Amino acid sequence: MKTRKIPMRKCVACQEMKPKKELVRVVRSPEGEVFVDRTGKKSGRGAYLCNQASCFALAKKKGSLSNQLKAPVTDEVFSELEKGVL
Repeated sequence: MKTRKIPMRKCVACQEMKPKKELVRVVRSPEGEVFVDRTGKKSGRGAYLCNQASCFALAKKKGSLSNQLKAPVTDEVFSELEKGVL
């Protein structure tokens, strides 16, 4: 049997490459709305974060998530990310 290729993505906060399934996707929709995409399949520009509170805090501090999505990210999105970790 062939081994399947595992898609890798980079965390925008810590810059580590990890399998796509281990990361959380945040999306900016075509309408400009920013939200957390738990399925990983919504349309729009996406950015990935490790599923750790330290990466969420680092992305908020550096503004790397806003830069990647080219849109402002509200505190509500970060609080939703932190709720998903716990």
